[in-house]
Amino acid sequence: MRILLVDDEIELTYPLSRVLTREGYKVDVSYNGNDGSKLAQENYYDLLILDWMLPEKTGLEICQQIRAQGKQSPVLFLTAKDTLNDRVQGLDAGADDYLVKPFELRELLARVRALLRRAGNDYHSDSTGRLVIADLELDVENQIAYRQGKMIELSQKETRLLEYFMTNPGQILTHDQIMQNLWANDEQPESNVIAALIRLLRRKVEANSKSQLIHTVYGKGYRFG
Repeated sequence: MRILLVDDEIELTYPLSRVLTREGYKVDVSYNGNDGSKLAQENYYDLLILDWMLPEKTGLEICQQIRAQGKQSPVLFLTAKDTLNDRVQGLDAGADDYLVKPFELRELLARVRALLRRAGNDYHSDSTGRLVIADLELDVENQIAYRQGKMIELSQKETRLLEYFMTNPGQILTHDQIMQNLWANDEQPESNVIAALIRLLRRKVEANSKSQLIHTVYGKGYRFG
């Protein structure tokens, strides 16, 4: 998943971008409002994290601009403004959440996960009953996926794994969770089977696309989206 972080406090932005990257997100960083606005308008992001007070253009203005464009990516404001009127103004501008500086890093990460779960990246079913996320479709019954319209044949286990990913977008799924979802307790495979299965699935669904969907979160598991 792709996040835009716009904040002019380098002492905050640099470590925060590293932590988000370590969590498995792709992070673009900008330190002023004009550059941040340009990135937000020209690219698709799963989440925008915006400082309210920025050089050249405020985070509030960036949020208003992308909403005027019809972009529905969730927006999280980081700001020292903490009055009720400020919060109302930010939410009225189209923000989805609000975090007052200084904040605990684990709270920010929890809010990021919550926003991504609620975002437009959540899976839905189309008229044929297929699961759909972005340009990926999954026909569970027939064990076939489609990426950018191209048909991809899957094994039963690959289908079940992809279904599990697509019905839990944005969440870290641990090795044990995947194991329990794909195998009964009395038929648990060797520990390296999960990694091998994910490698095979990646080759199939990401082979001809520049957009990565299955992300490794080192030391924790995998995130889809």
